[in-house]
Amino acid sequence: MKIYPVILSGGSGTRLWPLSRAVLPKQLLPLVSERTMLQETALRLHERAQMQAPLIVCGNEHRFLVAEQMREIGIDPLGILLEPVGRNTAPAVAAAAHYLRAIDPDAVMLVLPADHVIEHVGAFFAAIGHAAALVEQGALATFGIVPTAPETGYGYIRSGAAAAAPHCYAVDSFVEKPDRAKAQGFVDAGNYYWNSGMFLFRAEVYLAELQKYSPAIADATATAVGKDYRDLDFCRLDEASFTACPSDSIDYAVMEHTKHAIVVPADIGWSDVGSWSALWEVQPHDGHGNTTRGDVYLDDVSGSLVRAESRIVAVIGVQDLVVVETNDAVLVAHKDQVQRVKNVVDHLKTKQRTEHLHHTKVYRPWGCYEGIDVGERFQVKRITVNPGGKLSLQMHHHRAEHWIVVSGTAAVTCGDKVTLLTENESTYIPIGMTHRLENPGKLPLHLIEVQSGSYLGEDDIVRFEDVYQRA
Repeated sequence: MKIYPVILSGGSGTRLWPLSRAVLPKQLLPLVSERTMLQETALRLHERAQMQAPLIVCGNEHRFLVAEQMREIGIDPLGILLEPVGRNTAPAVAAAAHYLRAIDPDAVMLVLPADHVIEHVGAFFAAIGHAAALVEQGALATFGIVPTAPETGYGYIRSGAAAAAPHCYAVDSFVEKPDRAKAQGFVDAGNYYWNSGMFLFRAEVYLAELQKYSPAIADATATAVGKDYRDLDFCRLDEASFTACPSDSIDYAVMEHTKHAIVVPADIGWSDVGSWSALWEVQPHDGHGNTTRGDVYLDDVSGSLVRAESRIVAVIGVQDLVVVETNDAVLVAHKDQVQRVKNVVDHLKTKQRTEHLHHTKVYRPWGCYEGIDVGERFQVKRITVNPGGKLSLQMHHHRAEHWIVVSGTAAVTCGDKVTLLTENESTYIPIGMTHRLENPGKLPLHLIEVQSGSYLGEDDIVRFEDVYQRA
């Protein structure tokens, strides 16, 4: 059996604000190790018997980060499917199933969210092995996590009669997130499992069941894949077809209706890292139950998570807190109240602020830029261009720019003139002038950009040419 991992890398991870943001969500962040959640998920599967190269499904705005993170760990994905809009898991998995069936009519899909922690990898693959025999016969398998506590933040799966393979059971029902009393009853009963959102099934079987129970999703995604097209190393789903697709989860669209669902209990050290308290649980603790990252000073602190991204954070005489510092925001919350972080994100959206969208450092396919200072009619940025990186040939209607090279070599196009600048040299780009910045060297290019003008928004840009096809 060839198993094709399908890694779902959508979502914005708002419950982990201020670290996770729309442009840089939790799956693309190093939360539990030095690697990102997406990288950890891909490496968990790499070079395992039967496992093929992963197929990754993500949003358009994350495509270059996903590709770069795969390059960093030496994994060449089978493909990167780009969703024009988010439509939940049933359409995302359907698009992947159509894509895989065209490659291999007998393809078996292992569907995995990109942002889960699995501590016991051997037990995880044992669970996959238990499900495989029934999946070959047409079963749709889901992995139910053996509960360790009466968790109210997860849905549950109730198992029924034993299936025709060891360690597998028919699915009796899916249960919505319970209150604490019901959750305790589920744990005591012994046949309820946390719904992990991980699945194993043949692409052909999933599409057949989807056609039976959610034909609108099956048809729309078939058209979206049938009209897909290449964009550099990415596969773009047809925008009109996918946008018209209903939004639904796999559970609602298929698994709650199909007669072929089985559940495999899995005691694998699993967490979806859905909140700061969940992250605290899966991190190593000091002798006082604290977990820290970055430049942190603690004095008489216990049971807390403290994370510093850009400066020293000192915490004194408190218990059970979450303290997260970024360059432009600080979160302080009791560990029992972290689910209310989403209220902060809603507030930022209502006030039309940007701290929920991106950090002061913003990544681009050519490198990144970081806001240093801003005032009336000016702002200052630190820009890094990777070796060989090239910004688009562009023009601004409302701002002029001064560039000062700190290190590296810059090739600057300004109108019809191309100039090479090195350390301590600078240039001026007038309003309305066509220009381009690129790094022809083998070392990163670092420069300071000073913008001045009546409007300094990132949408004041007209692209004429772009090697990343954003024009």
